[in-house]
Amino acid sequence: MEKKVREYIEKNNLISKDQLILLGVSGGADSVALLRILLALGYRCVAVHCNFHLRAEESNRDQQFVEQLCSRLGVKLELCSYDTISYAAEKKISIEMAARELRYADFERLRQEYNANSIAVAHHRDDSVETLLMNLMRGTGIRGLTGIKPKNGYVIRPLLSVERVEIEEYLNSIGQDYVTDSTNLETDYTRNKIRLNLLPLMRVINPNADRAIENTALHLQQAYLIYNDAVQKAIADVVKREDEVLIIDTDALLATASPSAILYEILSGYGYNEQQVSDIMESLDAESGRRFTSAGYLLYKERNRLVLMKNDDVDFCVAVDLNTTDNVMLPDGRILRFEFRDGDAEIARDSAVATLDADKVGNSLTVRVWQQGDSFIPFGMKGRKLLSDYMTDRKFSITKKRNQCVVCNDCALVWVVGERSDDRYRITKDTVRQLVISVC
Repeated sequence: MEKKVREYIEKNNLISKDQLILLGVSGGADSVALLRILLALGYRCVAVHCNFHLRAEESNRDQQFVEQLCSRLGVKLELCSYDTISYAAEKKISIEMAARELRYADFERLRQEYNANSIAVAHHRDDSVETLLMNLMRGTGIRGLTGIKPKNGYVIRPLLSVERVEIEEYLNSIGQDYVTDSTNLETDYTRNKIRLNLLPLMRVINPNADRAIENTALHLQQAYLIYNDAVQKAIADVVKREDEVLIIDTDALLATASPSAILYEILSGYGYNEQQVSDIMESLDAESGRRFTSAGYLLYKERNRLVLMKNDDVDFCVAVDLNTTDNVMLPDGRILRFEFRDGDAEIARDSAVATLDADKVGNSLTVRVWQQGDSFIPFGMKGRKLLSDYMTDRKFSITKKRNQCVVCNDCALVWVVGERSDDRYRITKDTVRQLVISVC
């Protein structure tokens, strides 16, 4: 067993003897076996135990077992304790996802503290097979059918070459006990249903089902490398960055061999699922303005491109009573000032100042972020223009466009702040009072 794991580590270049390994130890058979094997092979380890407090006394039992084990083996132990249920509720995620986020956040923190080279976790061959089947039933692309990788960043998985039954046999052979998580014996969770119900049935049909699935995953890993190389070349032609925004050229996207596959590869990393990508593809022939959100991101269609950004929409709308002429602070920190002057006062020639006929404007205004569909008659022009088109013509950056504010009354836009006023409110020889709005 130890020889088999050593050869797998060397074959995949996971770690060397002079490097320090952080090792997640739950107290279960897999992690206890990994600890004993790595120590037997001469690797330096620091154990990390995470107590998620999800199984009442069982959680405390597991922690005590790991403490006693590490003390007996002379291994340094780091303990991490969490209120997992509260974290999951706060983040609005599943308990399983919450535990994963908490665990890996502490793993990374400790890795940096110890200047460790790797974080070892005890996934084995059975886990990889179960993951492939679970992804297959949920629906996935090629990547989801490649199984668990031996190395992902700092995370290494030295036991992927061995099966669960081999692990138990190894522990029995060295007289090492371990704890059993009672939830692993239940069928309430998807993975456990695969482990306890589906895989045994598949082994009846084919006694070597596990090995056949693993070999398929290995073939798909090779196919994925070819596929991913082609995808990355296509993405380079389709995507560009502007500020902190991702721009997808839809004309270039549609010219690729498989637009929906390329779009999925781009967006899946930002939380968009297959159905959303399908909806986005269908929107490419629709008018601009369609919006699609994921957890933390916003994507909207704009002419012949898709714009993806963090979903922190500016929600800004302020009512202004011109009888009080209060100043208004904009989301970017600039200040709008309102001032009345005589009708024949000198007019400022500055885009930061709008000089308007006060009587045409009225007594109340609204200052807000622009919206799709906003239009105005730019000063000096006769025809109406969509504000989105105006900003595109003016080559606004995505960030500037997103934060652009307007001043409007009940009828129309009065001023695109810092840009152009509406021609309908211009000063004429009949103007009695000027309303001067400035931004600084």
